[in-house]
Amino acid sequence: MLFNSFEFIFLFLPIAFLLYFLLNKFGQTNLAKAWLVAASLFFYSYWNIKYLPLMLVSLIVNYFIGMRLVKHKSKFLLTVGLIFNIGMLSYFKYYDFFLQNVNSLFGTHFTLLSLTLPLAISFYTFQKIAFLVDTYRGETEACHFLDYALFVTFFPQLIAGPIVHHAQIMPQFADRSKKRWQSNYIVLGIFVFAIGIFKKVGIADVLSPVVREGFDVQQSLTFVEAWLSSLAFTFQLYFDFSGYSDMAIGIALMFNIKLPQNFNSPYKAVSIQDFWHRWHMTLSQFLTKYVYISLGGNRKGITRTYVNIMIVFLISGLWHGAGWTFIFWGFLHGLASVVHRLWNKAGGRMPAWAGWLVTFFFINITWVFFRATSMHDAVKVLKGMFGFNGFELANSVFPVFIIEKLQFLKEYGVSFTEAYHVSLLNTEIVAYIFGALCISFFLKNSIQLKDSFRPTVWTALFTAILLVYSVLHLTSISEFLYFNF
Repeated sequence: MLFNSFEFIFLFLPIAFLLYFLLNKFGQTNLAKAWLVAASLFFYSYWNIKYLPLMLVSLIVNYFIGMRLVKHKSKFLLTVGLIFNIGMLSYFKYYDFFLQNVNSLFGTHFTLLSLTLPLAISFYTFQKIAFLVDTYRGETEACHFLDYALFVTFFPQLIAGPIVHHAQIMPQFADRSKKRWQSNYIVLGIFVFAIGIFKKVGIADVLSPVVREGFDVQQSLTFVEAWLSSLAFTFQLYFDFSGYSDMAIGIALMFNIKLPQNFNSPYKAVSIQDFWHRWHMTLSQFLTKYVYISLGGNRKGITRTYVNIMIVFLISGLWHGAGWTFIFWGFLHGLASVVHRLWNKAGGRMPAWAGWLVTFFFINITWVFFRATSMHDAVKVLKGMFGFNGFELANSVFPVFIIEKLQFLKEYGVSFTEAYHVSLLNTEIVAYIFGALCISFFLKNSIQLKDSFRPTVWTALFTAILLVYSVLHLTSISEFLYFNF
């Protein structure tokens, strides 16, 4: 079930909300928790009930191992738990990828299973691993299965995060003051949800056809086509994923639950390190605590530090998808992080504006590998971006008076055409990309708006406009990009 669907907004969410708080009102706390778990599992299986048994088995096995670890700090038990979780993720996500590469390298003909990736498995696997590791370290206590199940399955964050930590959410569900609805949380939640759904419907979905045309349809792209296609994806991905996170945070607030922040204006970053402090923050926090620090962090010398950084980013790339494009994307970010550290160590400095320009240019270039379905498609877009397919300007993108002013560029090899191959590239799309750029660079982000929120007539009007616009444009429902990860 999608947040941006009529059945969720007008049926599932109101029913889940009302029954949860009504049961709490009549003192049925455990029944209220059970209802929310059941509702969350229905929300999950609505997409494909085929993988509900897998979710339930994973819940039971991880809970059993976790509770055993509370009593006995057994490294063997922890290892079994890690192998179970990583093995299950690897089987569904990487089995075919591994066999494809074996067949390609050795000329074998192993049969691919063509497995469908279970929804949300990449996200809930990390949550369960964190719980097991922290339990082994003595940082958790015994809990009821219902509390554990609610922590894992709570539907706002279940499908695509934020990747919640047990210490962030389990105490909130145990807090008695959060058992009754609170109007201030409900109003704030609706406000944040409205921002999120507008990001998805009003910006990301508008840019989607341009991205698809540029990356998947056309065989070659000119300079402007390639740049508009890549920029369209850069902003589509941000507004799609941050929009989902905002909706998740907003829905959770309606239930008096605060989810962690996942984005903090990442395209304002002035370095690659700054970017990863702002982008998919809960993933960065997980990888830092459970991978980077576990490998030794920066405590074992400079060379080991750089190796650890590369390992973390390669894992990040592989976590996002079973493909060489994702692995190469992770490699590039790891390499950039190492170079950034070397630059700082050598005393290198640059103005903030230059740091921002270099960072954004790098991020935009590397997103090409993230989006492309193959290295061939990535090279196709990059060739256009670096001018290998020529420089063309067209009236469909730039107004006539600008084209007239730019005629002098003919002397430098720039040609002018009536229309681009990518027919969706026009003045309106350029305006959308420019608008997305301005929102990303110059306006407050949703978390800043949430923190400064005041219930006034103006905020009510603003919220209503975003909601009405978004609901009226739900005629063609599209899933979120991170559902594929």
